[in-house]
Amino acid sequence: MADVTLDVCDEVCPLPVMKTNEALAKMKSGETLEVIVDYPPSKENVRRLVTSKGHEVLNITEEGEIVRLLVKKA
Repeated sequence: MADVTLDVCDEVCPLPVMKTNEALAKMKSGETLEVIVDYPPSKENVRRLVTSKGHEVLNITEEGEIVRLLVKKA
């Protein structure tokens, strides 16, 4: 289970990316963040943000339109 969960369903870019960045900024190194999106471009945009900031995407699961990204803060 993630340390923090961020549900940004019904949000379109750039909001999921901005909210993910804000959540990660408040977290400690090594903590995990689960980001839940339902807007297809958000999956790739959030993944790109995470890796560009040096964090790690541990897992991506898709359940219909819902995508869950599990991120470990660097």
